[in-house]
Amino acid sequence: MSKVLEHEIFGDDMQAVEIVLDPKEGVRSEAGSMLYMQNGVQMETNMEGGLMKGLKRAFTGEGLFLTKFTNYSDISQKVAFAAPYPGKIILLELSEVGGEYYCQRDSYLCSDTNVDLEIAFTKRLGAGFFGGEGFILQKLFGTGQAFIHAGGTVIRKELAEGEVLKVDTGCLVAFNTTVDYDIQFVGGFKNALFGGEGLFLATLTGPGIVYLQSLPFSRMADRVVTAAGILPNTGESTGVAGVGGGLIRDIISGGR
Repeated sequence: MSKVLEHEIFGDDMQAVEIVLDPKEGVRSEAGSMLYMQNGVQMETNMEGGLMKGLKRAFTGEGLFLTKFTNYSDISQKVAFAAPYPGKIILLELSEVGGEYYCQRDSYLCSDTNVDLEIAFTKRLGAGFFGGEGFILQKLFGTGQAFIHAGGTVIRKELAEGEVLKVDTGCLVAFNTTVDYDIQFVGGFKNALFGGEGLFLATLTGPGIVYLQSLPFSRMADRVVTAAGILPNTGESTGVAGVGGGLIRDIISGGR
């Protein structure tokens, strides 16, 4: 088992995580997420795992490159990473039993060097085509700790064996690989067309841990678009009436 990262999370709605690095210890992060680092820490940006792994990360919404921060001094040094939009930072303990996680695209913030990040195709074709996060999810695995980011308030659910939870697809942040994940049509003509919640719900079946977010970035972007007068308020962009809003949202947010 890897060493537990000494860290502190600052803030409430716009959070940052500060990590203490012992001599020769390092962490990885998504390029562009570093907030500050002390003098003894050096950064090295490279394509971890080569071109193919870099391209796989790009498919999940992350960049081709990851940045490694290593403490080359003889004393402990600190490095901090900031969340990209309002929400919470979540610590995932991958060393625990069943500690592998599927995560939404763009959620990865940083991790120790014993954590690997790769693409993961959903088990069912329906979940891939109609899930709010698309056919590809991120998979985090290894023997260390990882920090991910979610929008708004974070809710942690621990599902028992066979327990079922239905979730708005955009509100799903992360879940254990032991959790069965599928997509179901909401049903009903009026629900689908005017409900504003999207056509599909994610169905999660335990056992395992599930993390939910109260404010998906897509929902926040839709509200910004509406407030700017670009489009009328049509509810979630995953719904029939929200297709246009989702397109505008993706343009102004750079696909995030």
